[in-house]
Amino acid sequence: MNFFRGVMGGQAAGPQPSGAETIHKLCDRVASSTLLEDRRDAVRALKSLSKKYRMEVGTQAMDHLINILQTDRSDSEILGYALDTLYNILCNDEEEEQVSSTDETAQKQSDDLGAQFTEQFVQDAEHVTLLLSLLEEFDFHVRWPGVKLLTVLLKNQGVQVQGIILVSPMGVSRLMDLLADSREVIRNDGLLLLQQLTKSNAAIQKIVAFENAFERLLDIITEEGSSDGGIVVEDCLLLLLNLLKNNSSNQNFFKEGSYIQRMKPWFEIGDDNSGWSAQKVTNLHLMLQLVRVMVSPVNSPGATASCQKSMYQCGLLQQLCTILMATGVPADILTETINTVSEVIRGSQVNQDYFASVNAPSNPPRPAIVVLLMSMVNERQPFVLRCAVLYCFQCFLYKNQKGQGEIVATLLPSTIDANSISAGQLLCGGLFSVDSLSNWCAAVALAHSLQDNLTQKEQLLRVQLATSLGKPPVSLLQQCTNILSQGSKVQTRVGLLMLLCTWINNCPIAVTHFLHNQENVPFLTAQISENLGEDERLVQGLCALLLGICIYYNDNSLENYTKEKLKQLIEKRIGKENFVEKLGFITKHELYSRAAQKPQPVFPSPEQMLFDHEFTKLVKELEGVITKAVHKSNEEEKKEEEVKKTLEQHDNIVTQYKDLIREQDSQIQELKEQVASMSSQSEQMQTTVTQQLSQIQQHKDQYNILKLKIGKESQPNSQEDSSQVNGLQTEELTQLREEVEELRKQHALLQTQLGDKDTLLDTLKSETAESSAGGSDNTELLKELEALRSQVQSQSAEINHMKTERQELLTRAEAGSQDTVSSSDGSLDAAKMAELESRLAAQSSETQRVKEEAKSLSESRAELEQQLASATSTVAILQTEKAKLQTEVQESKKEQDDLLMLLADQDQKINALKQKLKGLGETVDDEDDLDGRDQTDDDYEDEDED
Repeated sequence: MNFFRGVMGGQAAGPQPSGAETIHKLCDRVASSTLLEDRRDAVRALKSLSKKYRMEVGTQAMDHLINILQTDRSDSEILGYALDTLYNILCNDEEEEQVSSTDETAQKQSDDLGAQFTEQFVQDAEHVTLLLSLLEEFDFHVRWPGVKLLTVLLKNQGVQVQGIILVSPMGVSRLMDLLADSREVIRNDGLLLLQQLTKSNAAIQKIVAFENAFERLLDIITEEGSSDGGIVVEDCLLLLLNLLKNNSSNQNFFKEGSYIQRMKPWFEIGDDNSGWSAQKVTNLHLMLQLVRVMVSPVNSPGATASCQKSMYQCGLLQQLCTILMATGVPADILTETINTVSEVIRGSQVNQDYFASVNAPSNPPRPAIVVLLMSMVNERQPFVLRCAVLYCFQCFLYKNQKGQGEIVATLLPSTIDANSISAGQLLCGGLFSVDSLSNWCAAVALAHSLQDNLTQKEQLLRVQLATSLGKPPVSLLQQCTNILSQGSKVQTRVGLLMLLCTWINNCPIAVTHFLHNQENVPFLTAQISENLGEDERLVQGLCALLLGICIYYNDNSLENYTKEKLKQLIEKRIGKENFVEKLGFITKHELYSRAAQKPQPVFPSPEQMLFDHEFTKLVKELEGVITKAVHKSNEEEKKEEEVKKTLEQHDNIVTQYKDLIREQDSQIQELKEQVASMSSQSEQMQTTVTQQLSQIQQHKDQYNILKLKIGKESQPNSQEDSSQVNGLQTEELTQLREEVEELRKQHALLQTQLGDKDTLLDTLKSETAESSAGGSDNTELLKELEALRSQVQSQSAEINHMKTERQELLTRAEAGSQDTVSSSDGSLDAAKMAELESRLAAQSSETQRVKEEAKSLSESRAELEQQLASATSTVAILQTEKAKLQTEVQESKKEQDDLLMLLADQDQKINALKQKLKGLGETVDDEDDLDGRDQTDDDYEDEDED
């Protein structure tokens, strides 16, 4: 214990050991002591020396400290000392050391030392796994140092530690549990740990998101006061940015979980916006960045559009516009809000329409677009704010032809209101301002009003400007070229040239207007041909691009400036090779690639604001075609135009044939469906016939049984008395009546079935009349109808036979009745005779009724025979129509074969023409030919199947 007193405090007699010796002795004590208290005191002593003697402690004690973590898990105090010591060794924080922050050499050495020790620690993945298991300890003195140590490991060796945690069972889940810790210091350091864990690792970001991170973080932000909260809110927002940035899966999960709606309360600000704290500005800035991450132009278009729709529906866009028009908002927050609104409305027609309807709270109210443009053309406004307004205006017009028309309309004479300031007036004012940055911004904004909109390009040609009193007005196009020729600043000329290139691109009428001014072409050729300095090279390249567009989109309406004459002028004054070289100056400029990266105009200084993102796309599209157009001769152009016309004609013919073949395919498909329907109906009819055959067989069996029974009972028996004879006759008549009733029911059933068959025949007739194919199927149906007719005839014969038998039975019954009466005259008295006569009269009347019913059955049979004859005539008609349909099908197939042969000839001609084009050096797209051949192959396959 005297040794520890010397280390920890009191002065010991004799020479003092050096730091390295002391650390060595402490390490021996940690390794060899059997008592827990001794080891604990030794580790505590190492902790106190670890900051001053970082190198020595890290070199000698790291393995012993890791062993303590493995063996002394039961004592939280020694675990806490060991974790703190390791943290001091690995951490690169210089604040605790007496080293000046300006000493860069010492700082670099400290960083290298921390990286070396961290690499040594994570060489064994079990060490990180051990640290993760210690985080399950609830004891504050273990859990908090463990969180800090793991955070340092991630800072120094992030990728390696992330890989170990990713494969560790429940590794990420254990770290997510830190957010639920009731002790704020652990929860807050857990946020810092998760920030380091989720950096640049999409797999871990997804796991953290699906561990309900969004819900927990948003709850913490709400509990801490949203934008008015402290640094904890900032840490939560930074973690959310890590999870969502460039991670489409998490962005979709965030949107589907309705978390966008929970962002709206963040942007609710009061009327008094003075005195914003620095932390609130930081929080709100991060919140705006979070919104931008969800609708960034680099995201997939579908995901961006979905988030834009959600933001409009939940009122988030409306809340952002409120901040945009509020007073007292700090400048950097206002700038970021403008950028955020820009990306929320970019490419979304609904959001763009809403933004166009927003008015500033002024008297009188002015549209928000007008107020923003006033800031853009005001040279006293901050540069970043002016860039943000330009970006907002560009996003408002992106894929918004309605908005483009509204902006251009404010420049037309019929819509100008002298009592109010319009967007068009502000753009014109900025275009002709003395401030070069205003010139450039206004030119680019006006170019976006014309982007991919031929109608507005032609409408803008009508704009007239009054330059000064007493002089006639000049067109906007002419005024731009006039300013260009006056030799203004490079930034102004670049902006005007970009506007002119965008304006006349793909607009032959604008090209004609531009060439109509006799001074424009000589000015361009002079600019291109001169040998100027580095600063003027970009202007020369843009002049070459403008002249090239005049050649490529020239409709030869001006005799002095046709395509051929302009190319001759280039060859004489400039030289084709020199022209192409000057044209290449644009893409070789150092600022070109920076502007081509993303739509938002971000520049370090106003002088570097030269290129627009959309204009870089235009240059990339036109550079190659202009180069080819300049090098082509007049004869080659004529041949190319002829070939193009021929190709267009053949393409039209091929398109017509394709439409015809598609129509025939649809017709064939319909006929196949009709044949299938008829086949199913035929199967139903066959089933009905089978059922009728079984019923007829049952009737035959019943009839045979009845005939045998009546034959036996009708044999004469003279020895029986009259009462027995009368009783037998009564039973026979009763049975006869029942049989007749049964026959009548069977007759009604047969008549119903025959009506059903007639209905089926009518249906088959109507469907066959609509068909144009399926001859073989019709033949089968006719055979089945013939069989059905034979079945009906056999049934009629059976009915006649049964009626004949019934008549014989009636005759025999009457004869038996008369014999019985004559034989009993002598033995019966008058009363019995009267009774017998009455009974006989009743039987006679019953017999008469049966005869009448038999007569009605005979008439019904005649009607059935007539209906059967009608069905037979219908079958004959169907056979005739079937023959006609077969003839039409053969003619249709022959006509289709002729069309396919003609299409093959056309394909051969097209291939020959395309080979000629390829020989002339033109690139030919074979997609249409491939489609045509594929379609033809499909048609042949369909015919083979038929």
